[in-house]
Amino acid sequence: MKFFANKRAANTAGLAFPLSPVAAGCTIFLMALGSAQAQQATTTDVAPNTAVATGENATVSTTATPVTTVRVTGIRKGIEAAISIKKNSTSIVEAISAEDIGKLPDQSVAESISRLPGVSAQRGRSSGKAAEISVRGLSPSFNGTLLNGREMASTGNARSPEFDLFPAELMGSIVIYKTPDASVIGQGLASTIDLRTVQPLDFGKRTVAVSYKKSRLGVKQRDGLPEGDGDRYTLSYIDQFANRTIGVAMGFTRYEEMGGGQTTFNSWGTGNLKYNGADVKVPGGFGYDTVVDSHNRDGAFASLQFRPNKNFKSTVDLFYSAGETGQKKTGFEGGVAFNGGGAYERQHVLSTATVSNGVATSGTLTDWKGVVRNHYEGAEDDLKSIGWSNELKFGEWTTVADLTWSKATKQSSRYETYAGLAGTAQDTLRFSGFDGGNVTQVRYTPGSNYADRNVARLTDVMGWSGGASSPQAGYLAQPYVEDELKAIRLTARKAVEWGPVVATTYGFNHTARDKTRTGAEGRLMIKGGNPFGAVTMPGNDTAQAGSSGITVASWDPRGSLGSIYELADKVDADIYNKFWDVQERINTAYAMGDLNGELFGLSYRGNVGVQAVHTDQRGGGYEVDKGRCVGNTAQTCPAQRVTGGDKYWDVLPSLNMSFDLRDDQVLRLGVAKTLSRAGLDQLRAGQNFGLATNGLSILTGSGGNPVLKPYRAKSADVSYEKYFGNKGYVSAAAFYKKLDTYIYTSGRDFDFASLVTPSTPLPKNGSTLGRFSQPRNGTGGNIYGYELAVNLPFSMATSYLDGFGVMVNHSDTKSGIDLPRDGFPNVTGNSVRIPLPGLSRKVTNLRLYYEKAGFQVAAAARKRSSFLGSVPDFQDNAQLTFIKGETVVDLQASYEIQRGWLKGTSLFVQAQNWNNAPFLEYTDDENNPSNRRDYGRTYHFGASYKF
Repeated sequence: MKFFANKRAANTAGLAFPLSPVAAGCTIFLMALGSAQAQQATTTDVAPNTAVATGENATVSTTATPVTTVRVTGIRKGIEAAISIKKNSTSIVEAISAEDIGKLPDQSVAESISRLPGVSAQRGRSSGKAAEISVRGLSPSFNGTLLNGREMASTGNARSPEFDLFPAELMGSIVIYKTPDASVIGQGLASTIDLRTVQPLDFGKRTVAVSYKKSRLGVKQRDGLPEGDGDRYTLSYIDQFANRTIGVAMGFTRYEEMGGGQTTFNSWGTGNLKYNGADVKVPGGFGYDTVVDSHNRDGAFASLQFRPNKNFKSTVDLFYSAGETGQKKTGFEGGVAFNGGGAYERQHVLSTATVSNGVATSGTLTDWKGVVRNHYEGAEDDLKSIGWSNELKFGEWTTVADLTWSKATKQSSRYETYAGLAGTAQDTLRFSGFDGGNVTQVRYTPGSNYADRNVARLTDVMGWSGGASSPQAGYLAQPYVEDELKAIRLTARKAVEWGPVVATTYGFNHTARDKTRTGAEGRLMIKGGNPFGAVTMPGNDTAQAGSSGITVASWDPRGSLGSIYELADKVDADIYNKFWDVQERINTAYAMGDLNGELFGLSYRGNVGVQAVHTDQRGGGYEVDKGRCVGNTAQTCPAQRVTGGDKYWDVLPSLNMSFDLRDDQVLRLGVAKTLSRAGLDQLRAGQNFGLATNGLSILTGSGGNPVLKPYRAKSADVSYEKYFGNKGYVSAAAFYKKLDTYIYTSGRDFDFASLVTPSTPLPKNGSTLGRFSQPRNGTGGNIYGYELAVNLPFSMATSYLDGFGVMVNHSDTKSGIDLPRDGFPNVTGNSVRIPLPGLSRKVTNLRLYYEKAGFQVAAAARKRSSFLGSVPDFQDNAQLTFIKGETVVDLQASYEIQRGWLKGTSLFVQAQNWNNAPFLEYTDDENNPSNRRDYGRTYHFGASYKF
């Protein structure tokens, strides 16, 4: 692969904005450099860089840079290409390069990124695969994600797309900017992650690669559940035509996976029941589920380049990803101390109990109801992205015009169906093995056989929606998200002789983004209108409900609307609060200067620049007065559309310096002011309010905030790096971030007088004062830490170890930010304040490898300490939860045939989660998990052929 040299340039003069401390520091530093070089500045001794850390389409190349080619053929070549990116960058970056065409070192983009220093991955709760990326202890929302240097639309509430949308086979390299420069658009406060596809004119000849992979998932599960399987196909084609003036690159991948069974348990805690006139302690209740995931995705990219001469180049990049994810849950739940909360279940009666020290270690309940749950949660998504870059050199100027269009959609469906005894019919439940605290080990035996379809009938089991007047035999939600982003970028670059500034770059970027969330949802009723109606569950499948040992009837509810169920559309204040739209218009003007010279006897290079960013944001939504909301239809719960917004400026200076300490040693310094924008759903204007239903006589409400400002921070970085050519390196880095502002959701005193109508229910004292919860800008704090990394081949020590090598890194991050727990009401526990979301104090990665004579063997482990993570709830909304620290071990081995007619053929085997690490959630004590997911191992077997 080839990486172009780029010299950065900027001019910070002439901007009529207040000068921040960071900007002042950059200016003073630049003046000092200019003074030190006043008598010796020339341009004849300036050597062009040989590689950069930004996407080719994000910057302007110089004609002084020759086109070079790096042939990536294995682990070592992948490492050397990544080291070349890091070594030649003028910013502090981390990089990964493909080991071969269509082959990153891991199964997914997220897994590859998570092995870099200061980077950690959170596994998806449902899949067990690396999903969300935290950099330097900040949550994933603080990262900016680019594709070939361009911003993209997203399918979720977050700004950046999920990494699942990017098949690893389609990526040529990945660069993480830990310090920004002024030319990077779409920066993140923690980092900016640039995903890069291959460019055809970077290659010296036609290259074709095909591969096939067979997978086994959920191997060696704890509860003997069935295993899953998958298939993955990849094709890559790169070619050049017309005397290398035209280049074409294309890639396609398809994978289909049906996961193995996973068990989950939801504890209802403990409670008390009367027995022989006294209160005795019993389990609160239980929920057991067996979960099976499915993932199907098609991904494709294409790049067409036209370079008729040295002065003009045009590149069109296309990317497409479309997939379907599904999660089938089969479970059984019921209360013990607590009933199920519906109209049809009577108060439980405890009989024939064994009591010890006030604890009912076993017993039988009467007047009890259980629910068989068969749910399906799925989504169909697609992402399309097109970029067109035109680079033209005339005279002393090099200009670039770059156009971007990106659109993402996601249609989700969440079916809930209930089965059991219809109406007021009751059952019994026997429990045993309870010691007062071991709620995960209690055994339950219902009185009826819920694998029998004559018992587990589709019906309104509990009367959860109020009973006969509002039957609910299930629930269906179908949210739809659409996001469209358009951008135009103009850049001009010129070599200059301004003391230490050897080139200047001026640019302007306009981004227009429109995102909406709509949908429909409501109660499912058995067709015919009978509130006690019950029908036989289709099919004859059964499944074990989690680790309960209870077998229940199982079916797939998709397609049952219209044949079994009717939908009672639900439109009320809570539903309206989920509908929103946001429009953003962001204009960014920037100027940057490339630095090159000598200071105190040390040669240096770098960049200094500033961005001036103007934001115009508008949020829309709906406002509902619950006093006028007497039902859950559009007619009985009228809503008023509301909008709001704001306009504001941000000035973001940055300075990056790399000092050559000789002997392949580099000292890097970086200071900058950065920002990360709020989640798009937080910018909605909708809100709702009403009289509290928790026993308090007070008005309460919640909503979005269309005038919300970004997270803002100042950062300082230092990094020492010792290179051994491109073979290896050791590094030590330290960083400090001062968060000036932080966004959190919390309640505040609020006067609802302007929203109250004559029909609005008020507290007994008639007061319109209450509490309103919404995301707000608050004060921040600091976050700091260090990172150590070693990436070395053992042949440097002795030739006897030729082929062996190690990559190891460790980061330790601390934060002075503690957030009020009441700002995150879904986080349970006893403490008043919570840690920074996404922050693991310690993260360690290790990869040992051997490569020689076509053989490749590697073992890798990634470890992170406990942290506050984010998981989707049953409504597909992000919720925070404490996740216990974990270590995940992966293995891989392959052999490439070196000669003969099968030359270029590789056979490989890989194992993920070899140690079967579970996913554990907890409240306050990490040694007492509240939820557990076991995924088992995943094996991959496959072959590839390149010619």
